[in-house]
Amino acid sequence: MRNKVTVVGAGNVGANCAVRIADKELADVVLVDVVEGVPQGKGLDLLQSGPIQGYDVMVTGANDYEPTANSDIAIITAGFPRKPGMSRDDLLLANYDVVKTATEQVAKYSPNCIIIVVTNPLDAMAQAAYGVSKFSRNRVVGMAGVLDSARFRTFIAMELKVSVENVTAVVMGGHGDTMVPLVRLSGVSGIPLTELMDQATIDQIVTRTRNGGAEIVKYLKTGSAYYAPSAAAVEMAESILKDKKKVLPCAAYLEGEYGINGLFVGVPVKLGAMGIEKIYEISLTPEELALLKKSAAAVQELVDVLKKK
Repeated sequence: MRNKVTVVGAGNVGANCAVRIADKELADVVLVDVVEGVPQGKGLDLLQSGPIQGYDVMVTGANDYEPTANSDIAIITAGFPRKPGMSRDDLLLANYDVVKTATEQVAKYSPNCIIIVVTNPLDAMAQAAYGVSKFSRNRVVGMAGVLDSARFRTFIAMELKVSVENVTAVVMGGHGDTMVPLVRLSGVSGIPLTELMDQATIDQIVTRTRNGGAEIVKYLKTGSAYYAPSAAAVEMAESILKDKKKVLPCAAYLEGEYGINGLFVGVPVKLGAMGIEKIYEISLTPEELALLKKSAAAVQELVDVLKKK
């Protein structure tokens, strides 16, 4: 049996997820979008890239969810992108309706799948998908930390002029301005960051990481990042489909870990065939824990708004 992945939303993030899944020959892909013709056209275009790129997967597009039946993974990217001056939180109510509908359909046609949420505001949308799907907590995961730590790693490598492959970085907390890049646990080939650059430089990189999405929105003006977000979502999907058990920072539903209960927050998890197979509760300094709690409180505010709907 070939693997099957549903990608909800055929915009920039969704279409790039489909491209990357096909290129890696991870699974057959069904692109779903409400706009008539767009997922079908992009699906056909991607299918015709196969003979040139050398991948042999089926890519189809649809406006309904019937063709998505029995998917192994559903990646939800649908929603409105940020515009300059908008925070991820401004998108909350508009994207809640999109994610709610998508989750209902995904759960109906693929009741055994694992859901990866990409739509912003990420943590609150993952919480919505979890509530609507009624899946167990290991089967709903948010894409945030993989992207945020990739940005952190990129900026560290640029500053030190070293290979990004040697840079490790850990980012926890909500996917927004309150995220917590853990400098103490980040470094280059085992060398701590504090040995490689001064505090002012580290602070500058942490700030740039926190504003990584906004920086791209400011340049693009009419949309938000999509190459790196799609790469992050597909790394997660690959770890699940191949049962790689990669340890990645993801938004997970916490039930007491780090003293946080009933909330999606970014933490290191092991991703395998069962979805989230382990949540790593690492020892944090009092200052780091305070920042994580502050980040969780910002997520809780959004979730409380949704509860009133």
